[in-house]
Amino acid sequence: MSYANIHMDDKRIKTYGDKIRTASNMTSEDFVRFNVKRGLRNADGTGVMAGITRVCSVEGYYIDDGEKIPKEGRLNYRGINMEDIVNACINEDRFGYEEVVFLLLFGTLPSKEELAIFRQVLSDCRELPDDFIEDMIMKAPSKDIMNKMARSVLALYSFDPDPDNIELENVIKQSVHLIAQLPVIMAYAYQVKRRHFYKKSMYIHPLKPELSTAESILRSIRADKQYTDEEAKLLDVCLMVHAEHGGGNNSTFTTRVLTSSGTDTYSAIAGAIGALKGPKHGGANKKVAEMISYFKENLDDITNEDQVRDYLVKIIKKEAADKSGLIYGMGHAVYTLSDPRAKILRQKASAFALDSEFEDEFRLLNLIEKLTPEVFADVKGNTKNMCANVDLYSGLVYKILGVPDDLYTPIFTVARSAGWSAHRIEELLTGNRIIRPAYKNINEKVPYIPLSLRK
Repeated sequence: MSYANIHMDDKRIKTYGDKIRTASNMTSEDFVRFNVKRGLRNADGTGVMAGITRVCSVEGYYIDDGEKIPKEGRLNYRGINMEDIVNACINEDRFGYEEVVFLLLFGTLPSKEELAIFRQVLSDCRELPDDFIEDMIMKAPSKDIMNKMARSVLALYSFDPDPDNIELENVIKQSVHLIAQLPVIMAYAYQVKRRHFYKKSMYIHPLKPELSTAESILRSIRADKQYTDEEAKLLDVCLMVHAEHGGGNNSTFTTRVLTSSGTDTYSAIAGAIGALKGPKHGGANKKVAEMISYFKENLDDITNEDQVRDYLVKIIKKEAADKSGLIYGMGHAVYTLSDPRAKILRQKASAFALDSEFEDEFRLLNLIEKLTPEVFADVKGNTKNMCANVDLYSGLVYKILGVPDDLYTPIFTVARSAGWSAHRIEELLTGNRIIRPAYKNINEKVPYIPLSLRK
């Protein structure tokens, strides 16, 4: 029997829902009274210090005499400025994601020989187990590719001869295989969704071992398998800037929490995928695309500053768009003056969008970035620093590349698997204690009522 055929009484479900709401009732004062830091956030919005890491640092402010002072954002991979890595690869006209994976996993930049060997290793690990595509991906199409990716990762446990071994060398092998296989799983899941839900042709291309990760992705999602070197290197930049973002972001922290329990690699990474799917995390790039569609539907001219400002006011007042009051792609928990990832993608989007069909949309994003802090100050009285985050421009870059929005967050997943793996390994080596925060129960004691006396 399918889920859709299970009869559920809507009226009864609503009654149960009301019971749950009553049982779960809490006020903001309750959190203040017990000094609970909701979302593991301090009162100033900074994250509670939950651990230490050598994998990555995310810098957006500094503290001076207890005061939070904004500064230009900086993202360091193993101590190296991410922008320096990306710019070096751009200047040398080469692919860089594989180098970033090596750096994050092993802690140092690879030599030329090490990089060539590692590229070959990743290529060798891309092939999925026999019958995996048909049995695990094709037979149960998913409306959301993220769920299919998580399910597929869990399924790979069954094909691993030693899946629960958490010794370092075994976890390295598992991690490299998953980093190599996730782009392939994503591509097949997308093709199956096209066929099942969109009633379009499904095209499956054999792997070409000599290709980079970015090239493999573009080749696998295009019917004609064709792409330019410039397009592939643009996607490669996206993979590099999304590869890692510190231990405190939701999906990486999920990885570390699950890892701290001693669970297997597949369970930990599947959990991270589930976290990244959320619209408050990796799924925000799709919410930006959705928001842009609202601008296009409701404005006569999306490049007109006054019209854009007026619509931003309506969004913040919860009168327009999805009525959440949120400007997606703006603001960040750490970055204040700038997000280095957004700077890179803005520059790339500009180079590709100007004098093209995407120019007006690029100008709209620029206006959103410029006007949102002003509008928040006018409407909410909120004058804190607010910069564009990576999600504001990533969707446009994907659109320029002809990537369907079904794949926006999955591509983020493919890239971030490197960071998750590095943090899982670090947690296994250094954590040595299960992560277990406390929750204060605020219920009053109530007596048990015998069944015969209940109404």
